[in-house]
Amino acid sequence: MLTTTTAVMPLRTAALSLRTSPAIAARHASTSAQTASTNAAAAVPQSQTLDWDSFLRLRRMKRRYNLVSSIFTSVVGTSIGMGYLANKEIDVTQPVMGMDPLILFGLATISCGAVGWLAGPAIGGQVFGVMNRRWTTQIAEREREFLTRIRKNRVDPSSQSMSNPVPDYYGEKIGSVQQYRQWLRDQRAFKLKREKFL
Repeated sequence: MLTTTTAVMPLRTAALSLRTSPAIAARHASTSAQTASTNAAAAVPQSQTLDWDSFLRLRRMKRRYNLVSSIFTSVVGTSIGMGYLANKEIDVTQPVMGMDPLILFGLATISCGAVGWLAGPAIGGQVFGVMNRRWTTQIAEREREFLTRIRKNRVDPSSQSMSNPVPDYYGEKIGSVQQYRQWLRDQRAFKLKREKFL
């Protein structure tokens, strides 16, 4: 009798563990997932957040990309224009569209360079975006917030004069938080000077 009772008890314990194991497993999986997500969030370094100094530095770098790209595309555009026009046969004694051919060709070459200059920022922006792909979303958010701050704090340009010009109306020279604070001081100085002479 004792042997039978002893043999039945492990079977009941095993059956009970089999009935409750799915719920326990689900709870364990949920707890493990929460723990893993918490650990993953804690493992993300703080450097992944784009602070203002880094944003302004990247913004200044983007302007340099655009400038270099504009110079490059301007030279390429001028070269293409000159190469194309140099192979055109013209009669210098006959006006073209009522203008001297040499003057017209010179203007056309300058126009090719101007088109290249205007196309530069588009190419430079694409290159900058590829080089800083991981910051694209944060840069866009910071850019919107930055422009909102600029619009809020800049002065009214209608009251400017030769002796009191508007200080950096678009905030293009701002390349750091320190320069931004200096920009705010310049805006306040402009307002004070304007009110003084009114």
